[in-house]
Amino acid sequence: MKRYDLRHLKTEFEPRMKEILDEHKAGEVAIFLFEIGDFSPVQRSADIVKEAGYELLNSLKFNEVDWTVVAKKD
Repeated sequence: MKRYDLRHLKTEFEPRMKEILDEHKAGEVAIFLFEIGDFSPVQRSADIVKEAGYELLNSLKFNEVDWTVVAKKD
């Protein structure tokens, strides 16, 4: 299990998230932390996880502006 803090990328976190997901092996769990703003990144992050062949284990609000996604490679 590894945690990736993508908050510094603001709304441009998606390319880096895809890159990280492509690097993982089967059975590995990745935790992502990113800024949500208007909540539209939440659905986009779930779509990225699904497209990469991962199972979305958890998706929750971390604080007022941050979101956490936990995904496992099938």
